[in-house]
Amino acid sequence: MKIQTIIANKKAYTISAQDTVPHLVELLNSFKVGALVVSTDGKTIDGIVSERDVVRAMPGKIDQLEYLHVRDIMTVGVHTCTPDSTIAELMTMMTELRIRHVPVVDESGSLLSIVSIGDVVKNHVSELDSERQALKDYLATAT
Repeated sequence: MKIQTIIANKKAYTISAQDTVPHLVELLNSFKVGALVVSTDGKTIDGIVSERDVVRAMPGKIDQLEYLHVRDIMTVGVHTCTPDSTIAELMTMMTELRIRHVPVVDESGSLLSIVSIGDVVKNHVSELDSERQALKDYLATAT
């Protein structure tokens, strides 16, 4: 199954690198997501920032957290995929790189959507369930 099936009607929320960490936390909470793509225009990917980045920024800086900016905690080297990538390819990438969110880009590198490990697992389980049901139906008709 291709990633394009997962991203149908799935928006990627973005934030500016200049925004504050408290604003980031507000957006993560209001959108009910675990990561935002850092972008100045909503298409170009400058980085990615997740709830894990916030937690990792806290030790020794918890009293300074309200003064930190997204640029201070974001990940710059962002791994992406395309709508034509397969779920299996994405599962491998996410497992090997230990990442939980992957932006989806078009052929020119413009942001289209974002996929989480939860999206990938949900669709993989759905694929397995469909295969199981097909095998059950096949066996039922074979007897």
